Amino acid sequence: MNNPSAVGTPAPAVHARSLTVVRGPRPVLRNLDFDVPPGRITGLLGPSGCGKSTLMRAVVGTQAKVTGTLDVLGRPAGHAALRSRIGYVTQAPSVYDDLTVRQNLAYFAAVLDPGRAAAERRRRHVSQALTDVDLTAHAGSLAGRLSGGQRSRVSLAVALLGTPELLVLDEPTVGLDPVLRRDLWDLFHRIAAERGTTILVSSHVMDEAERCHGLLLLRQGELLADDTPEALRRRNDTATVEEAFLHLVDTADALKEQAR
Repeated sequence: MNNPSAVGTPAPAVHARSLTVVRGPRPVLRNLDFDVPPGRITGLLGPSGCGKSTLMRAVVGTQAKVTGTLDVLGRPAGHAALRSRIGYVTQAPSVYDDLTVRQNLAYFAAVLDPGRAAAERRRRHVSQALTDVDLTAHAGSLAGRLSGGQRSRVSLAVALLGTPELLVLDEPTVGLDPVLRRDLWDLFHRIAAERGTTILVSSHVMDEAERCHGLLLLRQGELLADDTPEALRRRNDTATVEEAFLHLVDTADALKEQAR
């Protein structure tokens, strides 16, 4: 979708060429080529087990046996300089149950931005993150006593500390009620629009695809499409992204069958 060498075109936030990940005897991701544009929401969609989480771990630099090219914010994925520039939310909430919400955020803020000289900056970042995820009223509550949705929001708040340039969110809306899902997507759009943050968000719920600026559709470790929701619908002559995805799956299966 993007040509980083084109005049006037900003460099992609994530640039992948021939990206492959092998686990055991088999490849989990196969020769992926894609760019994630800066300041936009890119959805990584596909069924469970297609390689979404593996790709996200590769982007944040925690995945082993990665080959090919994978540059993130102008650096090789996993570079130490990227640590404070990327916010990452895994599927399981990463919080300490015996700490309050504010204490959790203060702890992670100190890890990201240590030292006495940064104390006031950390305080501002914690307060802003609490406001972003609408947890200010629960700041003094123990994380272990929160609902599942609230715990997910604490993890998101941790990822927002320090206003990262890239947010990598692994199925952040799984198990949440429709109202909270809507509110989180509103937050994602506000962060991208107001702060210029790049967001890479995965989901297996196809209706969330319509909320993204661009889409990467994965199936069995292969990239089926890299386009906007509107272009996918138009190119496949379908009413929804889900129908377009199913059409692409059927086409890919038919081509493989012919090749046998």
